[in-house]
Amino acid sequence: MSAVSFQSVSKTYSTPKGDFHALQQVSLEIEQGEFFGLLGPNGAGKTTLISILAGLTRASSGRVSVLGHDVQGDFAAARQRLGIVPQELVFDPFFNVRETLRLQSGYFGIRNNDAWIDELLESLGLADKAKANMRELSGGMKRRVMVAQALVHKPPVIVLDEPTAGVDVELRQTLWHFISRLNKQGHTVLLTTHYLEEAEALCSRVAMLKRGQIVTLARMDELLKSASSTVLQFKTDDALPAELHGRARVTGRIVQIPAQDASDVELLLATLRQGGVRPQEVEIRRADLEDVFIHVMQQQKENVQ
Repeated sequence: MSAVSFQSVSKTYSTPKGDFHALQQVSLEIEQGEFFGLLGPNGAGKTTLISILAGLTRASSGRVSVLGHDVQGDFAAARQRLGIVPQELVFDPFFNVRETLRLQSGYFGIRNNDAWIDELLESLGLADKAKANMRELSGGMKRRVMVAQALVHKPPVIVLDEPTAGVDVELRQTLWHFISRLNKQGHTVLLTTHYLEEAEALCSRVAMLKRGQIVTLARMDELLKSASSTVLQFKTDDALPAELHGRARVTGRIVQIPAQDASDVELLLATLRQGGVRPQEVEIRRADLEDVFIHVMQQQKENVQ
């Protein structure tokens, strides 16, 4: 039995300009114990898919289930097995951290949960904030409480929707250490993130969405192996020659250009010299998930055109 099953899921919204297809026939099986990544650009449909999984949005067609329980027909059982950390910071300003977690436990019919609450507080660096009112917490601390709320009923399936967006490095490290530990204990994790280095380090399998459709679904090792190219990376203050604009990815002073082999690297360096570009801190590295992601998205753009 799959931990999460999406079967031909579509979602269409009616707008003044006509129908908008947020999801189109998405089919996906996430196995029990997997650490699964759901990736895609903004507007690809990731949050819509998670909203349907959580029962917050109804699919236009298709079926979604959690450990065999339909999210519409058997909502209570499906929701009991899910722990969801949403993107938005949502909190009740009238309770302190411990009261918030006790209240969340009550929503799932769980009493005398203080031992697990203590472990969550300790593991997420919240022990010294247990009696602090939610209004007093920083954004990063509120995010930690939301993670604790999602885990307070020990769900077998954990859904993290951009959990580290806008948070500090310390929280990211704390969160991933704890979530990885839960995953090793058998919990299934579904992660959406724009931090592709996190997905590469954590996920065993990923799906890439674009315009509401799955464009890639593969194991992480196979995906990286398929990107057989290397990448020429360097820093420069000079403008690149026109013939390299379409190939290069430029972030500030850092330039990254895919290269097929050593001779291609030599050709690129010669082109840079001829164009008057003075590269600094030159290095050649293997393609990573970000390189694969950009290549897949560009391919889909070309196919649409």
